Amino acid sequence: MALNLYDRTAGTVTDRAAQLLDAAERARRGGRTRRALALAAAARGAAGDDAPLRARAELLRGLLLLGDGPVADAHQTLLLAAESAAPYDAEGTQHALAAAAEAAWAAGDFTAYLQTVQRCAAGPADETPPTGRAAAPGTAPASWSLFRAGMRHVVLGDFAGAAGELRPLLTAAAHLQQPDDLLLAGRAALVLGDITAARRLLGRGLAAAGTRGASGPADRILEFLAYAELRAGYHQQARAHAEEGLRAARRLGRRNLAAQHHALLALVFSLVGTDSATEHHADAALSVARPHGLVQVSTLAEWARARADLGHGRAEQAASRLAPLLRPGPRRGHFGLWMLAVPCLVEATVLAGLDEDVTDMVDLYAGWAALGADPQAPALLTRCRALTARDEDCDALYLRALAEHEAAEGQFEHARTLLSYGMWLRRRRRPLEARRRLRAALVGFERCGAVLWEKRTRSELRAAGDSAARDDLGALERLTPQQQSVAGLVASGATNREVATRLSLSPRTVDHHLRNIFSRLGVRSRVELALMMNGGGTGQGDGVREQGGGGREPAGGGADGGE
Repeated sequence: MALNLYDRTAGTVTDRAAQLLDAAERARRGGRTRRALALAAAARGAAGDDAPLRARAELLRGLLLLGDGPVADAHQTLLLAAESAAPYDAEGTQHALAAAAEAAWAAGDFTAYLQTVQRCAAGPADETPPTGRAAAPGTAPASWSLFRAGMRHVVLGDFAGAAGELRPLLTAAAHLQQPDDLLLAGRAALVLGDITAARRLLGRGLAAAGTRGASGPADRILEFLAYAELRAGYHQQARAHAEEGLRAARRLGRRNLAAQHHALLALVFSLVGTDSATEHHADAALSVARPHGLVQVSTLAEWARARADLGHGRAEQAASRLAPLLRPGPRRGHFGLWMLAVPCLVEATVLAGLDEDVTDMVDLYAGWAALGADPQAPALLTRCRALTARDEDCDALYLRALAEHEAAEGQFEHARTLLSYGMWLRRRRRPLEARRRLRAALVGFERCGAVLWEKRTRSELRAAGDSAARDDLGALERLTPQQQSVAGLVASGATNREVATRLSLSPRTVDHHLRNIFSRLGVRSRVELALMMNGGGTGQGDGVREQGGGGREPAGGGADGGE
């Protein structure tokens, strides 16, 4: 039972401070962050001249802020904890520095991250995982030391050096049993671009955490496992793990981690869902990321919005979102994510027909691809070159990109290259070849559950004269173009008033159109309309209601509902 802050029954000042710290830790594990912070502050005050106890209290405060608070504050607090613990507690010092590195990464502060990792590497060798806990018995002795050394090489752009440090961790992975070690090994595999190994190791880590009842590492494992599945194109699995991670983060009172899972879910729904689900999760992520300085989360959420725009064919809007994230300036995104979003920016800029020159971004991405950190990068680079090349060079570049995709996992990006090639062929009046590539793209999107991109591909197939794709429309073809616009916006979760604003109509006219749409399609509610517009898959309520709270509930009522 947690102690009252004003309990004076302890025998000595030191006893009282230690008991307050224990109570603070129990409150942290129970998800009561505000209570834990108050107890930690009281413990620090009660510690008096006991420097080790004050250092422990500062470390706990930093860990609490890392989970639910401004991460810049967490970083500074954890550095102070490391300095305070240095004369007394080598293990506590390394715990604090490891957590400070995590805070700097979340904040997107390149200099702070590099300096902190270098300080970690300069300290005594240890096997402390970056979770604020001592390593469990049987932990591989050098897991954390290898990981932090590898990440120092990564941020310096030395992937050969990173591989030299991280490969031994992967080699030893077959014998790892502890969830913390398997988490580090899985993260190392992600850094080295071995997505298959990352998914396998993180899956093992999640199973090990479940067997041991270790909720602490499980929530972080779910984060990286969902990300690995996104990279591999397994979007429904990524959704399941991100939703599980979100529930765990909420239960533990870690809003910063919850925001990370919301951002991952926004990325999932930018491919497999509707605008309302993408916006719900992006808004939820940003509502925490902005006040807490979570640049990594903000970058992922904005990237998700841009990918949804691109999937809907809103290329100019996608380019407008991405350009500030990737180009130098005050709004630039996370340094660890810049390169991953470059292919989206190049494609959006070209498709929008903007005058902006993106050759500098392609050249920048070429440097990244040459490092060998991402197996998909060579194919994506070649696709970027095809998008920006002269017509006479495009065929060869697209064919080369498709061949390069065969050497790397990632069915979603493979399908995107097929779609891009098919679109180029159709615009060059080569419909037979275009349909062949577009049908292959459709199969790829269907396999990875990218519903939004399936719809875009079917639209391209219809434009290329594919009668089968035209038949798929069924009842939707009976709608007028204006009705299709209204139906699409309503299915994406917009209210009648929002539709009216977007289409420059009166709310009464929108209501009239919607009633006619219901009659023509034989549907009785906005939910049924959303299901039909999304090919009978999950409606726009999916991913909003399931997550509980924090966003509007766009499904409802009849034609005049939703306002």
